[in-house]
Amino acid sequence: MRKYLFLILSIVTVLGISACDNKDQKADELPEFVEVDLTVNPEKGNVNEQMTFEAKVTQGDENVDDADEVTFEIWRAKDEKHEKIKVEHTEDGIYRLEKSFQQEGTYYIISHVTARDMHNMPKKVFVVGTPSEPEDPNESKNDMNMEGH
Repeated sequence: MRKYLFLILSIVTVLGISACDNKDQKADELPEFVEVDLTVNPEKGNVNEQMTFEAKVTQGDENVDDADEVTFEIWRAKDEKHEKIKVEHTEDGIYRLEKSFQQEGTYYIISHVTARDMHNMPKKVFVVGTPSEPEDPNESKNDMNMEGH
């Protein structure tokens, strides 16, 4: 008898939960991840030449123009000094920085994007003038010099 009572209570509980009003079903779904497409233009620049860094921030099909914070962290390979630059929204989910460099070498950029309770931080390698020794010994010169490929 107890088994039947437990079974009936279990069925009623499951039916009661599934019968709840799900008009706000979106609240139960996980939000889409905030994506960041980081670009460097040109990928191989010259000393004292302006380069453009852009983080295109989206969530699903929607441009994110209300990020809490977008910061670009830039440094030359094997340099302990990392420059952090806060970047503002320009247009259509794009956060842009234009910058030139006085020293040749291999550089890195990480875009730290905090938006809609999420954090994403893609990293790119770029070269100014002649490449210097990369930080990662597995990182080949071909990764930095994409010319002709």
